Amino acid sequence: MIRALVFDLDDTLFPEREFVQSGFKAVDEWLRTTRSIRGFQEKAAAAYDAGVRGHIFNLALRRLGMLDDWELVRQMVDVYRSHKPMIRLFADAAWALHRFAGEKQLGLLTDGYLEVQRRKVSALGIAHRFAAMVFSDEGGREAWKPSATPFEKVMTELQRRGKECIYVGDNPAKDFMAPKTLGWRTVQVRRAGGEYAAVEAPLAYQADAIIHSLDELEGLIY
Repeated sequence: MIRALVFDLDDTLFPEREFVQSGFKAVDEWLRTTRSIRGFQEKAAAAYDAGVRGHIFNLALRRLGMLDDWELVRQMVDVYRSHKPMIRLFADAAWALHRFAGEKQLGLLTDGYLEVQRRKVSALGIAHRFAAMVFSDEGGREAWKPSATPFEKVMTELQRRGKECIYVGDNPAKDFMAPKTLGWRTVQVRRAGGEYAAVEAPLAYQADAIIHSLDELEGLIY
């Protein structure tokens, strides 16, 4: 019997795009105030929408006619990571957290830089929902998924065996292999337009089930 329902955070409970856009806005305001540089948000958002990842800040500055300035980019990254996110839960995520509260132990297991992920949880106001929250970065980058370490920590905190747990995430490249080896059931939420909706992964990495909304969880758990 499934007794613990553990969620990924980004693009599972809330749209990561909202965090990205709020970060671009914070950086844009900082640049205008401290450097009189205008237009960053527009250039960065266009690059993101075009699928650029990993060097958006450098590209946006170049498109504003500026030479590479690594110290400036470092400061921009700091502003981005430290800003107060303007984000909201997906409607089906809010429903799921309410629906299963009291019936299942709820957990959160998320990758990403520790303070950034903590700010996301704080902005969403969901910490009280979880019997366990594991930020993999607390164990260092080597503990990020697909490491089994954070999943083992969740089991310890919830005092559950693998077969009693289910993990819900969105990225088959890293979310499901480790919990499957520990006996968990796994579910991929494949939202239309999601960052990893089109990712194809080897069988060992694939979730046991695929859904398109967390509304569908009820039929998988009971």
